[in-house]
Amino acid sequence: MTVPAPIRVVLADDERMVRSALRAILSAEPDLEVAGEAATGAEAVAVVRELRPDVVLMDVRMPGTDGIRATETILAGPGEPPRIVVVTTFENDAYVYDALRAGAAGFLLPEAVRALAAEHARARPAPPAWVGRLTGREREVLRHMAGGLTNAEIAGRLGVGAATVKTHVASVLAKTGARDRTQAVVAAYEAGFLGGR
Repeated sequence: MTVPAPIRVVLADDERMVRSALRAILSAEPDLEVAGEAATGAEAVAVVRELRPDVVLMDVRMPGTDGIRATETILAGPGEPPRIVVVTTFENDAYVYDALRAGAAGFLLPEAVRALAAEHARARPAPPAWVGRLTGREREVLRHMAGGLTNAEIAGRLGVGAATVKTHVASVLAKTGARDRTQAVVAAYEAGFLGGR
């Protein structure tokens, strides 16, 4: 009986930690093979043209050429194009529509990204100092952020105004050193804050 060739995947994300998490999970699957990685949209186009993978996991926002533009370029190229799955945790629906118009085959949703990051995050010797600096309310907000809730939804859960939640989110980003919500949630998983350790 002939064993089918593995599905070859290229990972395109400007965050090395996210690429490492995805690689760790995908590499554990016998029918999946990570063929290459890219940290920018331009690199993704070049890597895909060189390696001809079956699937590309494409981040939406990357330096220079973003994931949407890279998707358009790849799908417009010669030969049989790969299936492109856009990785996005952004709440703005415009990213979804733009990626669909560009030809994306689907999306890797926030829950999946967080699960991959959590799976990759092994036991660490001690949590970083920022964990102890979070207030009780900031901890609640961070947990809701990890659940994929918008500021308005968090406000509804906590019985406070959206402006108050926005302030707490900004404080969480500052204390974790994250530039956006996604980085804050990944940092929380890496620290064991959301992983039950």
